[in-house]
Order: sequence, then structure tokens, then C-alpha cells
Amino acid sequence: MLPTQFLTRMQAMLGDEYEQFLASYDHEKYQSLRINTLKADKEEFLRQAPFKLEQVPWAENGFYYEGSDQPGKHPYHEAGVYYIQEPSAMVPAGLLEAQPGERILDLCAAPGGKSTQIASAMQGKGLLLCNEIHPARAKILSENVERMGISNAMVTNETPQKLADIFPDYFDRIMVDAPCSGEGMFRKNEEACEQWSEENVQLCADRQDEILDCAAVMVRPGGRIVYSTCTFAPLEDEGSVERFLSRHTEFTLVKDMRLWPHKVKGEGHYAAVLVRAGEVGESYRCQSRNGVETGIPTGKNNLQKECGDYFAFEKGYLKASLQEKLSGRYLKFGDQLYLCPPEMPATKGLKVLRPGLHLGTMKKNRFEPSHALALALTPQDVAFSCDLSADSKEARDYLNGMTFRAEGEKGWYLITVDGYSMGWGKLAGGVMKNHYPKGLRKG
Repeated sequence: MLPTQFLTRMQAMLGDEYEQFLASYDHEKYQSLRINTLKADKEEFLRQAPFKLEQVPWAENGFYYEGSDQPGKHPYHEAGVYYIQEPSAMVPAGLLEAQPGERILDLCAAPGGKSTQIASAMQGKGLLLCNEIHPARAKILSENVERMGISNAMVTNETPQKLADIFPDYFDRIMVDAPCSGEGMFRKNEEACEQWSEENVQLCADRQDEILDCAAVMVRPGGRIVYSTCTFAPLEDEGSVERFLSRHTEFTLVKDMRLWPHKVKGEGHYAAVLVRAGEVGESYRCQSRNGVETGIPTGKNNLQKECGDYFAFEKGYLKASLQEKLSGRYLKFGDQLYLCPPEMPATKGLKVLRPGLHLGTMKKNRFEPSHALALALTPQDVAFSCDLSADSKEARDYLNGMTFRAEGEKGWYLITVDGYSMGWGKLAGGVMKNHYPKGLRKG
């Protein structure tokens, strides 16, 4: 049952289109996925896709799938080949127009759909800071960043106000997919409908004002903010933008749009593009108040002391130095080794869940590679790999944590499904020991 006050407002907003809008709630929701171009070539994937797909008109890599398909249960999902994302939700990250080499902030990022879409556009170059204020949701965000094989992301669990204090004039582009009353998701999410009230709409609008003010501090002159919601409420959509522009006259609204469920094959969404006046040179690099993360001191003897077991793993099982390939810095969090993106801001004073690419764990006299490292590699990057067919028993067994028979040289193997990296295995005595994380196993 849709709230009466909501329906009264929608009838006043839509006039003659109201009945069409109301009828859309009787239609089944549209389902779609977005190909992760960090891991998969779009055309190659489409040639072997196990689902019937139809292009989402506004998203180059977005495709509708049929309700009978279950891409979330397919091995390709675990390999990060695609991200299951509501079709209308693909619009805002496209409007951000992220470019390789830029500094980009996704301020309210969980569960990670827009962050992972932005990361694909960045092609592994530059810095993507993905932030989420709620700890449990930040953990899910970090897991999705890992699954999609993203190497240049920093995941934080901070308030927008804390980030604004540290990063004035810092980012080229900022995505603000703001917490909202969720009216556009009523067809998809009954809970959003049950929790709706006019008081909550006002609370959301007040919160959006605060978040946008923080974003205004952090975007550089000439930079872009994309503001989006999944609600129909004018107070949270055009109203939020109008109030923002009245407080920040240095910004201009260059585009805004609504997606209506009776007009498009997707849920309700709003998006606005805001550009800050001014410009900076190509070499512009504003520093964070905490400076740049220095990581492990780069002296040869010191690096060997701190990372020697990792270097031995790299020499034995990788075909080239990841540090040279990604131009990053090594960083240790306890016994965990990371490769930070170039110029990553210092982690001091920040709640950081993921400071770049997690390489693995430094154990006593040995190095154990991480699941994140496996998902960021390709068969061309490693000395040994073992490819499984997506519809094979071995692939299902691997995701269930089981071992399987294999032949080859002893050591670490990148396990792939139809060529897409899925995790690690360690071969010894004709048996591939399973190193798929226990928390992700299906069995």
C-alpha cells in the first residue's frame, strides 16, 4: 500500500500522467547488470554470455537480463565480471564523466555500484576514494571493490564533515548519491515504502544539505559534483539543488534530469550536474591536510627487510613487478601488505578499510597472497594458472571450498573461470588446495 500523502503529492506533480505512473507499480521490476570492463572485454563477454541480454539505453556497459536468469549465482559474479545494478542507478556515474588519472570521491558509496562504475571509467589510473559513514555498509563496499578487481581505490568509513576538513579543493569530481526517502524504490523495496513519512523527507533534505556543503569544500575549481537520489520528492531533488546554489554561488547547474518508472525501463531516479567556477592547470595537485602516504621507506635494504617474502612470491609466481606496473607504494597495516595508488593521501587520522590493493599477509618466513590480489590479476600476469569452465563441477566445487585434481608444477595457481580470475589455489601432489575465502564459499 502506497502512502496516501505520497500519492496526493504525486498526483499534483504528474497531472495527466498520474494514472500511468500508478500503473507502473503493477509491472515487474527491471533487472540489469553492468559489465566490469576492468576484467572483461565487453564484446567478448557478450559473445559468451550465459544470459539473454538487452542493452540499457543510457549505460554503455549496462544490460537488462530476464527474470528467470540468476546472474548472482553464476561463477562470473564471484569473479567480478559484472555488477548487478538497477538500470536507472547507472545514470549518475555516467554523468560524472570520470577520466583516467583523476582524483575522484564517491562520498556516500555503499554498496558500491557507482564506485565500481567510476572505477571502470578510470581504467586503474588515478585515485578513487570510496567513503561510507555506516561501518557495516562500508565493509560491504570494501568487499565489492575487491570483487571487481579495483587496484586504485581507498575505502574509508568517515563522516563527510571529517573528509571536508582533510581534503579542501582536492578532488576533480565528486559523486554524491545522497541518502534519501527512497520513493523511487517503492516498487522494488517494500521496506522503503513502510518507513516513508513527510517528516522523514524533511530529515533527508536537511541531511542532503549538509552532505552537499561538504562536497562543495572538497571539489577543486572547475571540478564537477554529480548529485543523485532515488526519490521523487522535490524537496530532496530540485529543492536540494536550489538551496545548494543559493548557498554556493560559485556553482552552476549544467544539467538535471528525472527518470520516471512509467517512462523508462527502470526505477525512479534524479540526478544533477553541478560545476564549480574557475579552472586549474593540468599539473594541479592540491595536497590533503594530512599529506601523502609515504608507506614503507623505499631504501632497498628496508624494503627487503619488510617485504622480502612478498618479493620472493612475486619472483616465483608473477611475471612482472606490480609496483612498477601500478606505480604505487608499499604499505603495511600490521601483517597485511598493500600497494597504495600513487599520491594516495596519508591514512593517519582516517578510518581506512582498504588503502589500495591488498597484496596479502606477511606470515612467519612466508607470504600468503590475498583474494583481492587474485581478482586484480589476469592469467597473463602469473606464472601458473588453472582455468575451469563456468558450467563445470570443478568450478562449483571450487566456490564451495573443495579441492580438485590437477597436474603441473608445485606452487600457487591463479584459478580462473573461462579466463576470468576467481581466486587462488596451491598445487601439491596432484591436488589443488583451495584458497577461496571461507566467508565467501557457497557450501
